Amino acid sequence: MKDEILNLAKRAKKASYALSHLGSVEKNKALLRMAEGILKNASYLKQENEKDLRAAQEKGLSSALMDRLTISDKLINAMASGIKEVVGLLDPVGEVVKMWRRPNDLLVGKVRIPLGVIAIIYESRPTVTADASCLCLKSGNAVILRGGSEAFHSNQAIVEILRKALEEEGITPDAIQMLSTSEREAIYYLLELEDFIDLVIPRGGEELIRAVTKNSRIPVIKHYKGVCHIFVDESADFTMAERIIINAKVQRPGVCNALETLLIHEAIAKKFLPLIVKALEDNRVEIRGCPRVYNLIPHLKKATEEDWYREYLDLILSVKIVSGLEEAIEHITRYGSSHTDSIITSNYHNAQRFLREVNSSVVLVNASTRFNDGNQLGLGAEIGISTTKLHAFGPMGLEELTTCKFIVYGEGQIRES
Repeated sequence: MKDEILNLAKRAKKASYALSHLGSVEKNKALLRMAEGILKNASYLKQENEKDLRAAQEKGLSSALMDRLTISDKLINAMASGIKEVVGLLDPVGEVVKMWRRPNDLLVGKVRIPLGVIAIIYESRPTVTADASCLCLKSGNAVILRGGSEAFHSNQAIVEILRKALEEEGITPDAIQMLSTSEREAIYYLLELEDFIDLVIPRGGEELIRAVTKNSRIPVIKHYKGVCHIFVDESADFTMAERIIINAKVQRPGVCNALETLLIHEAIAKKFLPLIVKALEDNRVEIRGCPRVYNLIPHLKKATEEDWYREYLDLILSVKIVSGLEEAIEHITRYGSSHTDSIITSNYHNAQRFLREVNSSVVLVNASTRFNDGNQLGLGAEIGISTTKLHAFGPMGLEELTTCKFIVYGEGQIRES
């Protein structure tokens, strides 16, 4: 197994050199052929997916996980459409970010280049296989994929189709590779190959991400959890606040940018709290309140200290009354996860202070936390959300899959000191 994985990583490294020199036209042609291949092989994809679904049923996976695992005609069309959308995105590779002239007349610049080889370790969703592959190709990176064992046959089928498309376009299929084993030990060995892999991106639950981070010799882009906050300031419009809060908590409670803690200014708590509690309970949300919330509405559950740290990923919400903006920021700083936080206010100075002092990957004013998404923010697509600041912070699109090198134009200058 180790020899096989080492060989795979070496081939990926070699492929990354070839990809780094490909132009946008060649990459886009390959992407369009990939999309075409996904559509043409719909029956084959569903046939392989059925193997995974049968195994998942035997293991007793939940209906929610079964839904995430299923490849339907709708999902196949969405996969192909997603690849075509990447074709329309600007290619970041080769972009000159800035240029400046030194006193000795050297012209110095920074230009975008691919990272090299990216390993992506993920769970459940087979669509990640296509999304990650096309984003890495467009940004000039080779990719090594390791999906969850529950989607093994589905992922292998998608990779087979994508590799064939590359080959038909004269591009080495080693640009997209997948581990052929579902053994956990394979991941740990892959994470040791720092000479051949430049970056690791884990996508999944906190347990997976912590395990990858703990065992990797390679830099890891991570976000452990999304403890997302909304602070309702004393100047907030109540109707706007209710719409935003319900959207942030209820639309998709099981995602990382869903609202987990609501903070309410004490000046409006007596009026606003009963309104928002009713709206949330009408949407089957369980509320866990601080002592001040409980005193106003005694039928609610009491929040514990652990609740403020918790990512529920469910229709459960922690609610706290705070003295003002300063306490709200202090609470977010202490309990937040640097993911997504929002303020609802009509006070310009409070909005600007919130934006300046809350250091999360996306900070919003009068908008739902659900907007922390590459597509929603205009990146076209994303490979994940980073809550680390090196080298990316927030949704990772094509630009975040590159780095910069310095280029220098001279006319015979030599260093004299």
